Amino acid sequence: MATAAVTEKSGKVVIRNIGLLLSGDLAKPILDADTIVVDDGRIIAVGRAADCDAEGATTIIDCHGTTVAPGLIDSHVHPVAGDWTPRQGQLNWIDSSMHGGVTTMISAGEVHYPGRPKDIVGLKALAITSQRAFSNMRFSGVKVHAGAPVIEQGMVESDFRELAEAGVRLLGEIGLGSVKAGAEAREMVAWARKYGIQSTIHTGGPSIPGSGLIDKDVVLEADADIIGHINGGHTSLPYRDVCELCERSPRAIELVHNGNERIAILTARHAHELKCLHRVILGTDGPAGSGVQPLGILRMVAQLSSLADIPAEVAFCFATGNTARIRELDCGIIETGRAADFVFMDRAQHTAGKTLLESVQLGDLPGIGMVMIDGIVRCQRSRNTPPATQVPSVSH
Repeated sequence: MATAAVTEKSGKVVIRNIGLLLSGDLAKPILDADTIVVDDGRIIAVGRAADCDAEGATTIIDCHGTTVAPGLIDSHVHPVAGDWTPRQGQLNWIDSSMHGGVTTMISAGEVHYPGRPKDIVGLKALAITSQRAFSNMRFSGVKVHAGAPVIEQGMVESDFRELAEAGVRLLGEIGLGSVKAGAEAREMVAWARKYGIQSTIHTGGPSIPGSGLIDKDVVLEADADIIGHINGGHTSLPYRDVCELCERSPRAIELVHNGNERIAILTARHAHELKCLHRVILGTDGPAGSGVQPLGILRMVAQLSSLADIPAEVAFCFATGNTARIRELDCGIIETGRAADFVFMDRAQHTAGKTLLESVQLGDLPGIGMVMIDGIVRCQRSRNTPPATQVPSVSH
């Protein structure tokens, strides 16, 4: 369901009886708190009930001992026109992802737009239009940061300045257009960075017609801010090359659902050995040839926790606080002043895990009982996850 981006206000919301509070912050992934207070979409208090001012609340959420985490962030999507994807001919994929706990999405380029313009005037116009459209209208409340032009040969510094002045803050995946050489990409990445535009580079084999192999040497030379789908989208580089990227580049390491699962697991283990888990972020790379993955981010969390031996509370940070910090977002971490974007979860019914974290560590998906964006409840029991053992209730 489409909703206006700026007109709705949450009022004062008190979230109480939280059984487990995941912060999204690697430095302290679990908080000693059972209450969150929100005012007009912002967190104003986190702590114990006795220490939080609940007076005047217009909405009270009773968690009944369930888990609250920051809303999940999908660092790599390819939106086109609202909540429709021509790549799969599917409606409401953003809404379905929200039912999977995703409250924020980052475009890696509107590359599936039918007849996507590749001339410089046209690609800038498409980027600005996408940025405006998704800023003006949120689908099911999800914050889609769109308008990510795929750079082409012939672009000059003034093009990046013009894009930035128009509000564009992202580049689409480098390598999906005609710019594929490391030196050429590096110059454009530098121009983008100069004007506050963040860059992502395609990593691995070709994904769509017109794309090509982007190998480790190109990735290192281009020095984009995000090593996009380091585990391939779909086809990965050899693992030795992935290790070299992790070791030689200081940039963000993006793992995606629409990639090589084995390499994702090995990369997470290697990042842990290198003590650089703060660089790991998660995306789906959907909609793509493998379809739409509404539970893709949750599945990545469970996969990395269960098979890469990453504590579940840490794996959730990959999908929340890590991405928020790297992408410079005001969500993703539960602390005062941040956007009140939350996912309310409990262990799935009949999981072997005795707690939510244990169930995720065993590889099971949690059940989502509610999703909140800017303090407003966007869905209650998810239609996509397995049913949660316990769900929150709402009173006004």
